[in-house]
Amino acid sequence: MDTRNLFVARRHMRGAARSVVVAVVAVFALLIIAAWFLIIEPHMELVMTENGGHPSTPISAATPATPPPVDVAAMDVNQLLSEARKAMTAQRYLAPAGNNAFEFYLKVLQKQPGNRVATDALRETFPFAANSAEQAINTRDFNEAQRQIDLLAQADPTNFTLTILRSKLDAQRKLLDKQQQQTLDQQKAQQLATEKAAAEKLAADKLAAQQKAQLAEQQKTKPAATQSRQAAAGATAANEGGPAGTANNAGAGQNSEAVLVAGAAPRYPRAALRARRSGWVVVSFTIEPDGRTSHVTVVSAEPRRVFDRAAMDAVNHYRFKPAMRNGVAVSTQRQQKIQFNL
Repeated sequence: MDTRNLFVARRHMRGAARSVVVAVVAVFALLIIAAWFLIIEPHMELVMTENGGHPSTPISAATPATPPPVDVAAMDVNQLLSEARKAMTAQRYLAPAGNNAFEFYLKVLQKQPGNRVATDALRETFPFAANSAEQAINTRDFNEAQRQIDLLAQADPTNFTLTILRSKLDAQRKLLDKQQQQTLDQQKAQQLATEKAAAEKLAADKLAAQQKAQLAEQQKTKPAATQSRQAAAGATAANEGGPAGTANNAGAGQNSEAVLVAGAAPRYPRAALRARRSGWVVVSFTIEPDGRTSHVTVVSAEPRRVFDRAAMDAVNHYRFKPAMRNGVAVSTQRQQKIQFNL
């Protein structure tokens, strides 16, 4: 037997088989393409048209104000499906309440459990309806968002998207509560600061008025004291007789009482300010020859131990022109009543 002819025959058979396989594959590919364009794609377009649009169609930012149909409870399944398709076309997936696709489809399932059209529509449009609920959360319309999430749960209670939406709604609610609390805290702090500043200014004004009145009183009594000292000096000179007595009086020097030259407004205690308490403190202190105060003590106060420290701190900052005896600065004692009023 000629082996060369056998080899050629086998190679020819393998080539023919390969050509048949390629032809079969090409035929199947053409059939698949034809089926896609002639059957599958038109069917999908029809389904999406009935359900309210294409997945790429964006959800409108605002739901049109469409009045709900009258007597929905009396509608049959076909009427409810018709209303649901209208709502899908208008992208009214979950809103407004009472006139949206999900509510119509759910009523269909109540009347006819297992209805294929309603079941498929709810499943296929669930992602778009979830976007509507997310928009309500982002705009902080929390009541509306909760209503839409509850509606989604009726359609598919085990869908994981519900967990995400509920977590986001809870987070947004907590964030809003935190922001509102921060705003209230800031307003309260600002109010307290304003009240504190007003109280300190009022206390400073009252202390200045008290010091001014004390100074005026000292000025009134000073001429009388000067006249008394002059009369006494004249009598001494007359008794001593002549120029020698006059010379001794001239060397006697000047006598005067201590005069406040720099006061200090007491700082209103924060606890008393918050409690809106008023009171007074009588303070005893020593005016040193250098004009500073020392040995500051509380003689009496009402109420006790509320304004004591504030009054003592204020007196420690007082500065006086010291009292003079025969031209020499001397220390003197003084008491002063300091008022604390709102």
